Amino acid sequence: MKYHIVQLGCQMNISDGERVQQVLEGMGFEATDKEEEASLLGVIACSVRQKGIDKVYNMVAKWNKWKNRKNLITFVSGCVLPADKQKFLKMFDLVFPMSQLPQLPEMISQYGIVSAASMQTLDAGLSDLVKIHDQVALNPAAFRLNPAAFKPTHVGIAPQKPDEHIEDFWHIAPKYGSGFEAFIPIQNGCNKFCTFCAVPYTRGREVSRPSEEILNELKHLVAKGFKSITLLGQNVNSYGMDKKGTEISFAGLLKMIGEFGQQSKEDFWVYFTSPHPRDMSDDIIEVVARYDCLAKQIHLPVQSGDDNMLVRMNRNHGMGKYREIVSTIKRLIPQATLFTDIIVGFTGETEEEFNNTMKIMKEFKYNMAYIAQYSPRPGAASSRWADDIPHEEKKERYHQLTNEMMKHTLEYNQRLVGRTLKVLVRGYDRKKGYLSAYTEGRIVARFQCDKNEMVGKYATITVTSAAPLSIEGVLVN
Repeated sequence: MKYHIVQLGCQMNISDGERVQQVLEGMGFEATDKEEEASLLGVIACSVRQKGIDKVYNMVAKWNKWKNRKNLITFVSGCVLPADKQKFLKMFDLVFPMSQLPQLPEMISQYGIVSAASMQTLDAGLSDLVKIHDQVALNPAAFRLNPAAFKPTHVGIAPQKPDEHIEDFWHIAPKYGSGFEAFIPIQNGCNKFCTFCAVPYTRGREVSRPSEEILNELKHLVAKGFKSITLLGQNVNSYGMDKKGTEISFAGLLKMIGEFGQQSKEDFWVYFTSPHPRDMSDDIIEVVARYDCLAKQIHLPVQSGDDNMLVRMNRNHGMGKYREIVSTIKRLIPQATLFTDIIVGFTGETEEEFNNTMKIMKEFKYNMAYIAQYSPRPGAASSRWADDIPHEEKKERYHQLTNEMMKHTLEYNQRLVGRTLKVLVRGYDRKKGYLSAYTEGRIVARFQCDKNEMVGKYATITVTSAAPLSIEGVLVN
């Protein structure tokens, strides 16, 4: 029996997918890269942008056609809005929140019983019951429907919140997609309710994972030789705030990791994403500056450079606060690279508001900016507002910001020419005869070498040339 999973969206979905794979392989399934070979087809979906959801609809339409000639099961999980869940119930065999992953084997063995949590809407009362009709049993050994077991029933199951029992999900050991890079989820959900964002409606409210579990997973990874470890959460720097008095803060978690790094004889880099400016305190920056294993790269989403726009986005911080944070980073960690997220074409964005975003691109000289053209998502507050910026205008603003960013990334990378840098080798580069790597600050690098045994290890290169988004060098050791 083979399975094939498509993972869409952010690093959190990739991390979730690793735990899904572990559960399936524990059931005896074998992974395949060819979807046509699979008896079980799944999607880790992302409702954050319409493009991601459109991909899901296209895939499941194709898979359902295959059911005319073969027996297979389809499922969807991940970040899914209530409105999308309702539609998916008619298209997928199984629809469930990631918190119910431990129950997936039972769902598959009782094929046709769709998780009631998948039918929850944000305003549904927990006392409401969901009726699921026409359930069909499955012979899991052969993946063939068993007509004798067909019993139309009416089962009522109380809906769950998306984050309910998330602790059980965290207890599943992931099947890491790499032998040297890994993600550790430290938190699930979001309390910020930015008006453009659907995450609070797809993953629920913030829940912090026990720090002891996080440290144990990190120690396990380091012992196995992992070199790059990323702590994941929707707002990592609000870690622990939901458990005040019983759990440490995010700065405390980083310090605990830093202390372990000092005591360990292993060499590794720890990253985190994504923090929210509202909760980015000086003590977090101070801890990153203090410990060598905490990578000197900060991802600090700004979304817009205009204070009025930030109010409409419900970001709960102004550019004054953001500017203070960047100033502290530059003062305490001058070697740190700075990444950000920006949205262009948000509802009502004026030329002046966009120009203010352009100004901060020039001011902060980001090493990378992930720029998105705004698209409304059902469930998010802004979906009720007019999407009044023409598509062509969004594209033009996107290109202007990108071009401005490329100027600064090129200038920064050119200053690296002649320097000797430590890099982590990730695999073969598109350029034949070269390996691809990245620096501690996550600047992409390549160097001439065809030794596959270097993948997953650190190397030292001397930088010889620079481009806007990468550097090239020669191997020193």
